[in-house]
Amino acid sequence: MVLVLSRTYFSDGTNGKLECAGRFICNCIELPWKQNEARVSCIPEGKYFIRRRYSNKFKWHLEVVNVVNRKFILVHPANNALLELNGCIAPVTQFSGAGLGLKSRKAFYKLKDLVYKVLDRDEEVCLIVQS
Repeated sequence: MVLVLSRTYFSDGTNGKLECAGRFICNCIELPWKQNEARVSCIPEGKYFIRRRYSNKFKWHLEVVNVVNRKFILVHPANNALLELNGCIAPVTQFSGAGLGLKSRKAFYKLKDLVYKVLDRDEEVCLIVQS
């Protein structure tokens, strides 16, 4: 499975549209681009892989792996990138501003269910991040 995250950058956050094979899945919010600085920047554009991950805070969620100079880039629910993200990606149902969204849990569970079905078949999930 190949997921494509097409971004628009703003000074206060990054908004993106996530698609698979040309079909819209959800919107996403991230921190603004700040030269890939850990915990304050979105990740660089490029090709990554996604795996499932468990933590006490987020329970079962997703992790973007092999990001240069970064670790623990998670995909989890959040509605405000500046307040709730440390470089992670948050699916949202709709945007409410730059790096702001609504109904993140609904979008997150839709994405997680889709990705987990593919991972359950032992297939790879690739994420292409572009502008």
